[in-house]
Amino acid sequence: MSITMNRNRDYEAEGDSGDIADVLGTPDLTPEELAAEWAADSAPPSGPIANLTSSLVAAGVGVAGMVIALGLGLGTASEPRAGTWPFIISLIITVLALAQLFIGRRGGVDGEKFSPLSRMAAFGFLTLLALVWLMPVTGFEIPSLLLCFVWMKFLGGETWRAATLYSVLVVVSFYAIFILGLGTSIPHLF
Repeated sequence: MSITMNRNRDYEAEGDSGDIADVLGTPDLTPEELAAEWAADSAPPSGPIANLTSSLVAAGVGVAGMVIALGLGLGTASEPRAGTWPFIISLIITVLALAQLFIGRRGGVDGEKFSPLSRMAAFGFLTLLALVWLMPVTGFEIPSLLLCFVWMKFLGGETWRAATLYSVLVVVSFYAIFILGLGTSIPHLF
């Protein structure tokens, strides 16, 4: 109790009440004013054609995923097969894409235009494709380690040390869960 009181006195002494508005640096702004300030700082909207295109592409990816998952076999609820989870995820992607296509366009909020930072998403997707391509050849450990490192260092801006440490911890955790714990048939080296 005394620690909290002393901390509050420190805030008051510095002219800071500890209120969230003071911490964010936006005192006395209503939520509407704050939303307008954030909207002024965002990228220009992409427009209805871009929203339509992105919704259709996402729906196409979802439908393709469902078709591929059906080829793998769905199984039953008590005995799922390889296509069960990919089918469920692809179905969710398709439903959300269609919702964006029909409902989201009336929401009044357009997506942002592509900017140089948009290339980061493409880079992330290409590295994910490399992971999928390399896993059957080398096992999941090396491609997963590289993917985690690249995403954390170059997409996430982590330090070299943090990206290395976190990547190793992620791969060790996945190995412990999926290979040792669950005994899955993911290609692996060890």
